[in-house]
Amino acid sequence: MIAFAPNEDQRMMIDAARQLGKTLAGRIREFEKAAALPADVRKTAHEMGLGTAYLPEAVGGAGLGMVTAVLLEEEIAAGDPAAAFGLGGPGAFGLAMTELGTAEQAKEQLAPFFGEGGHDLAGAVAFGEASPHRERAGFSTLAKKAGDGFQLFGKKAFVQDAERADRFVVFAQLDESKGYDGLGAFVVHKGDKGVAVTPRVRTLGLDVASFGGLELEGARASMQLLGGGDLRRATVRFFAKHGLLIAARCVGLSRAAFEVTRDYVEGRRAFGKPVGHFQAVAFTVADRAMDVEAARALLWRAAWLWDSGADENAALLASARAVAHAHQTAMRCGDDGVQLHGGAGFMRDYPVEKYMRDAKQLALCGLPSACAEQLAAAIELGREPDLGLVLPWPESQSAFV
Repeated sequence: MIAFAPNEDQRMMIDAARQLGKTLAGRIREFEKAAALPADVRKTAHEMGLGTAYLPEAVGGAGLGMVTAVLLEEEIAAGDPAAAFGLGGPGAFGLAMTELGTAEQAKEQLAPFFGEGGHDLAGAVAFGEASPHRERAGFSTLAKKAGDGFQLFGKKAFVQDAERADRFVVFAQLDESKGYDGLGAFVVHKGDKGVAVTPRVRTLGLDVASFGGLELEGARASMQLLGGGDLRRATVRFFAKHGLLIAARCVGLSRAAFEVTRDYVEGRRAFGKPVGHFQAVAFTVADRAMDVEAARALLWRAAWLWDSGADENAALLASARAVAHAHQTAMRCGDDGVQLHGGAGFMRDYPVEKYMRDAKQLALCGLPSACAEQLAAAIELGREPDLGLVLPWPESQSAFV
């Protein structure tokens, strides 16, 4: 049975998240200037369970699934697209632990996030690197056997929450002879010997988000993550699900950009009528409204497939489609929002210039559109996804994870 209405519990959470989103919307320039969210906002989000709602009950989460997660992410992003990146909590680290690790490993590493003070903690995933390896495919960062464990050597880049996180899932080259198929995943903690965080970098948009890197000089991994025996497939699943959370933020941004633009063209008058009544403007507004609705529908369907336990390839295909379309929709809504505001669109007095900048950076967060389309094409054609094309490697498309 097809249903598009959230259930009662989801509606209550959506209402709370929407109220928080409205609060965020009124303070976006404050947060942008500070390049961070204040502790009271992060604490409120933590108490609402926004960052852990989708995590399984077996590891301490609420177990509400991906549908609830994307519903909540949209509401926060509709208030401030950057805010979702600054709320703290396990973030991508939590999803990586549940997809790549065992239930016991995930429970151990995620336990601190559920207690009091969890809003002051953050986790991170270190996947990207600044430049490709010159002689072979795969990571430049290496994982070398050391006794009964592993030591990591190399530099990671484009790490969300690098400066805030106290623990990381680090991807490194475990087998240099296998290229993209030779990856390994490990957990390291900030403060451990051989782990250094590089300075935060300034970015085009998403000012609240913190992006940096890691330098690993013989850092000893506290655990290895095996992905249930198929790390390749588990990594693709991680990026697909993480991509849906980013896609939900794209939908929230698109909705906000569309709404402020619709109101602007309805209120601004020229030649005796609102500019929104002129055909060129009206058609653009209508197209963007359809984009937002389509992006949301694709997103909900993909999230539902994961929650319903559907065939994994079907869920991956739906996720790839949803991610690609959501990224493209965010760019169209942000760009057309500025265009239809005219000169006012470039002024900080209006939020659309921020939406456009945030949309462009969102396009390089999680699973980029190009990688998502490669994943969708591979599944459509019945081929095993090529890791070198469907994941954001430095050879193809570095991304913020």
